[in-house]
Amino acid sequence: MKRRTLFFAGPTLAAGLALAAGLALAGPAVVGAQQFGGALAVSGDQVLVGEAGNGTMSGIVWVYGLTASGWAETGQVTVSDQVRVPDGFGRAVAAQGDWLWAGAPLEADGAGAVYLFRSDGTGGWERTARLDAPEGARAFGSAIALAAGVAIVSSPAADDGRGAVFSYTLGPDGSASAGMALRRAEGVATEGFGAALALDGETLLVGTRESANAAPVVFVFTRGSSGSWTATGTLEAPSLQERSGFGASLAVRDGFALVGAPTLRESGGAVFAFSRGADGWAMEARLGPLLPEPNAQFGSSLGFDGNDILIGAPGSGMGAGTLYAYRRDAEGQWREASILLRSPLGERSGFAGAAAQSGGHLVVGATGMDSGAGAAVVYERSAAGTWEEGGTLVNDYRGFPAIAGEEIECSEGHADVFECRDVNITAFMPIKDLGGTRATRVNDIWGWTDPETGREIAIVGRTDGTSFVDVSDPYHPRFLGDLPATEGSRHMIWRDIKVYRDHAYIVADAALEHGVQVFDLRQLRDVGAEPVTFGETFLYDGIHSAHNIVINEETGFAYAVGNSGGGETCGGGLHMIDLTEPAQPVFAGCFAQEGTGRRGTGYVHDAQCVIYRGPDTEHAGKEICLGSNETAFNIADVSDKDAPVGLATIDYPNVAYAHQGWLTDDHRYFYMNDEGDEPQGLVEGTRTLVWDVTDLDDPILVTEYIAETTATDHNLYIVGDLMYQSNYSAGFRVLDISDPENPVEIGFFDTSPYQGGASWSNYPYFESGTIAVTGTGDGLFLLKNMARPRLVP
Repeated sequence: MKRRTLFFAGPTLAAGLALAAGLALAGPAVVGAQQFGGALAVSGDQVLVGEAGNGTMSGIVWVYGLTASGWAETGQVTVSDQVRVPDGFGRAVAAQGDWLWAGAPLEADGAGAVYLFRSDGTGGWERTARLDAPEGARAFGSAIALAAGVAIVSSPAADDGRGAVFSYTLGPDGSASAGMALRRAEGVATEGFGAALALDGETLLVGTRESANAAPVVFVFTRGSSGSWTATGTLEAPSLQERSGFGASLAVRDGFALVGAPTLRESGGAVFAFSRGADGWAMEARLGPLLPEPNAQFGSSLGFDGNDILIGAPGSGMGAGTLYAYRRDAEGQWREASILLRSPLGERSGFAGAAAQSGGHLVVGATGMDSGAGAAVVYERSAAGTWEEGGTLVNDYRGFPAIAGEEIECSEGHADVFECRDVNITAFMPIKDLGGTRATRVNDIWGWTDPETGREIAIVGRTDGTSFVDVSDPYHPRFLGDLPATEGSRHMIWRDIKVYRDHAYIVADAALEHGVQVFDLRQLRDVGAEPVTFGETFLYDGIHSAHNIVINEETGFAYAVGNSGGGETCGGGLHMIDLTEPAQPVFAGCFAQEGTGRRGTGYVHDAQCVIYRGPDTEHAGKEICLGSNETAFNIADVSDKDAPVGLATIDYPNVAYAHQGWLTDDHRYFYMNDEGDEPQGLVEGTRTLVWDVTDLDDPILVTEYIAETTATDHNLYIVGDLMYQSNYSAGFRVLDISDPENPVEIGFFDTSPYQGGASWSNYPYFESGTIAVTGTGDGLFLLKNMARPRLVP
């Protein structure tokens, strides 16, 4: 692979590299899921790959070797066969000689642990020891650094978040003897001491995280002849903006140190170079990307390759990522800067967020690949000294194993590994069993009961399409087939489905020219033993993207909301569609309540439209839409599609993002959630807003139900006097609303027994009582409410 090189000499400024007296040229790519490739090591002719973001199950370190057919998996290193127990194993890996150290910072209820392995000489790794977290440590094993005779392990959550670092002396046989515990200097308010490490044997750099009261600094320690460590100073950069990420990445060699600040907004990231002199450490240069670009995350990874300094910028090029090389000679002169490698994996791959090099092998992580599942690219050094691409490494789909065959009762607070109260599980289908790939996430869900056969069908939205699952036997659900996303559309996290007269209507948000897919559900009657890949019955192209679709089954009108990207967007408000001919939808008009929505255009995030039968006699029998409009609650009369009328627009205390809601059966109360109030810290717990809509022209917020959980609430639905609510990180909740102004939680099923999981939505309207629930990163759960039988209409 050719290098495009820019030469310069002395103190001349050059396209993104500036000395201390100059300026660097002008946040991070979105990653998530398991982040395979976020932890990397090279050992001889092997590449070792861990998952930096795995918090859902026991970890694996994948082992790859160069075979006759190219780079291929040759083994796995594990410490647990209990798949559903998150341990964080492989979030940090370090290799030296015949030894491999791997951190498991989630083990032991978050105290953490580190495992030691020795090469068996044939490509395998034998476990030799386990280091328990020292007393008071938390997240022990989050970062590991190895050098001759010494190992450093961080515990950034120790001491109530202040952090600590622990040193070990290594014997010739690989044994590890506990040495010193290192902590930040007294009087320094930074947190997360040990968030990043760099070690060259003599010098240790320890990074911290920014706190509310202090900017991050990097602590320097020097190892004496006795093996003990002495604090010898700090590395700091002057006048940094907040949230710069200073110290998030580190590298050190022979009296020269590099400190990354990848989230420095003013320049798209920066790297600060320090050198050690007779009077201590001094900053000698500030480096920036060659191509000025916001959100480049320049400095996310750092390393040395001979005279080259390798710097990763995983956010550059629309998140594709770039690996830069900067050269500094033995006299400390900066000689050249170049783009060493560009991502071969395309936008949002996050290439160069991590990298490791040894000898003739270089491995570069791409943690954004496949929606955060991750990848790694291996390069081999050519005879000419350039790096040539050797192959892309990906792991297999990983997820919770399927559950089927019998009902698992909620007993003593658990059903299988899931925390619960009075909610049982009858089946679970992982994403791969729904037609998904390692990149797929699931989102919205709706249902259809075949009027001819009585079969109950769950319709599950995915990032890349829609799955149809027969749940008539809730103990043995059957995947019937897949409707891929509209050809040419972009795969995004948002997809929504509703049903009218045996037809499903499917939209996707931020998906370019997706339109509304119309699918005749009667085709599912003819599916044989194997799942079918379907095509849409009709594609309505009056809009391009939409966040949601609302259907009033009584009137036969659909309302696409949150419209964008093209077509008649109606300001993001109600794009009204006549479904008189279900397979031939026709545009019927717009309604947008100006002044609502973040842009004031009447944007509707979600809504419910009904023939009103509530206590407000003035509006009895009219078609009423109740909208969650980001900034307000809005009520409109859409009976006349040519002249819809806004009835009321109401804000409420601590509004952050009015998201979704549902009417009680008597149309007197409307329960609504706000998706932004919890994460912004505006409320003390998960909040549900209860509106009295006795007067549609003047709704009253009668109470705010605050749950014991602090999770972000998402979709909720009501059946009789029960409310079924899906929440991020708190799963599926059941609330008794028989006293409408005093909801009481009577049951729950935590679909995400790990930090960061989410239940997106649920469908509680099957007459069988089966409740279908989606877990965004996991799959489809089939549940039964045992607290009180649901009320079948």
